[in-house]
Amino acid sequence: MHSSTTLTNNNRIEIADVLRGFAVMGITLIHFIERFSLNSHPEETCNFLMFTDKIIWDSVFFAFSGKAYCIFALLFGFSFFIQDNNQLKKEKDFRGRFAWRLVLLFFIACINSTLFPGEILVLYALVGYVLIVVCRLSTRTVAVIAIVLLLQPLEWGQIIYALFNPEYVANAAFDAPYWEIVNTAQKEGSFLEMSKTAIWTGNIANMGWMLLHGRVTQTAALFMTGMLIGRGNLFPYSEDNIKLWVKVFIITTIAFFPIYGLIAILPDFISREALLVPSVLILKSLSNIAFTGILFAGVILVYYLTRFKRVLHQLAPYGRMSLTNYLSQSLIGAFLFYHWGLELYKYTGITACFLMGIGMFLMQFFFCRWWLRSHRQGPLEWLWKKATWIKIGKG
Repeated sequence: MHSSTTLTNNNRIEIADVLRGFAVMGITLIHFIERFSLNSHPEETCNFLMFTDKIIWDSVFFAFSGKAYCIFALLFGFSFFIQDNNQLKKEKDFRGRFAWRLVLLFFIACINSTLFPGEILVLYALVGYVLIVVCRLSTRTVAVIAIVLLLQPLEWGQIIYALFNPEYVANAAFDAPYWEIVNTAQKEGSFLEMSKTAIWTGNIANMGWMLLHGRVTQTAALFMTGMLIGRGNLFPYSEDNIKLWVKVFIITTIAFFPIYGLIAILPDFISREALLVPSVLILKSLSNIAFTGILFAGVILVYYLTRFKRVLHQLAPYGRMSLTNYLSQSLIGAFLFYHWGLELYKYTGITACFLMGIGMFLMQFFFCRWWLRSHRQGPLEWLWKKATWIKIGKG
């Protein structure tokens, strides 16, 4: 059984807040150029804007798509470890409280999904229970489970089944009809119509997309990996930790490029869709994990070893209020782009949306700095914590 002695104090680990802020910033930019899952772009006639649209879309997706969420998931698992470990030191069991905390997160996520049907917190609230199951297992056992899940076992099973059943055809887009209903509500519905559609059909579409893109098993594995980072006390500065993150950076860099390159050429070797689709998904998932390792280790090394620490340090308040920032950008983004709001999806190209995303980030960034001058937590973080520790029954 895992011992609770891997952390020396209960102080916040600032690099975790920096990484969390970096991830939420990337998620915000992705959401804005996607118009909050409303991928309907006005026809662009200006050659310069056509050029910048292409550059921005490709660059932001290459840097953050699938990676920012991975970092966010790693830190979710790390946060669980910190809370669980602190309670173990007091000879208390946090698992029951964490189960309740996930129930609260589910309700928060459902509220957020009425605003933005592409949100991730519903998945976190459901998959988070895996941490309760594995948190008392040995580090080696958890690591093995995480590795298996990162390798996308469901897709491997699909490949094996397709090899033995030549007539098998996978339904690779069963979420599409649901997204069509959601997109119609985004473009034409009132606030209440949009909310009613998003809370049910939107979550079906979103969870279907998650299943089709391997996010369920990947998220569970990343939660476990984040927990193991906490067990190993790998965030604080030390020579051993720096050496480890240098190794992670080198290994993931070496791994990323051949995996990423294989994605483009795989259709030249596999023509059957039932084999090609899961194979591409596996490669995309692994390439995202590798690039996440580059970003994750890179930010840590830059933070600890260079003068840019002062710059990255500025992201810590933004990361400390990640839940507040995540939900507030859904509300503002939906109002900006959907029919019930300003309907800017009709008029804004990718470049304009990107600039709006930067504006959103800066607005939240300065609000966080102001808020944390007089508060220890963001408003939603405080509310979630208070509700987590509400007394149930006597005593």
